[in-house]
Amino acid sequence: MWREIDPVATMQMQIARLYRQRHKITIKEFLELDRKTNVLEFIAIGYEPFHLTGEEGILNEVDEYCKERLAWC
Repeated sequence: MWREIDPVATMQMQIARLYRQRHKITIKEFLELDRKTNVLEFIAIGYEPFHLTGEEGILNEVDEYCKERLAWC
């Protein structure tokens, strides 16, 4: 049976992988970051504009978002 792939979840996985590579962090560390910042939800909410943006641009946006959120913690 064929199932449709969720494009938002696909983007979340791709950006999470690239973010982890950029910052040299583990999956566990990324999940802790998500717990503190809700970064996966940020990617989901930003899907529409992000899917027209290159990976580098998305990563820069995610970096800025996480910096702002972590400053509030």
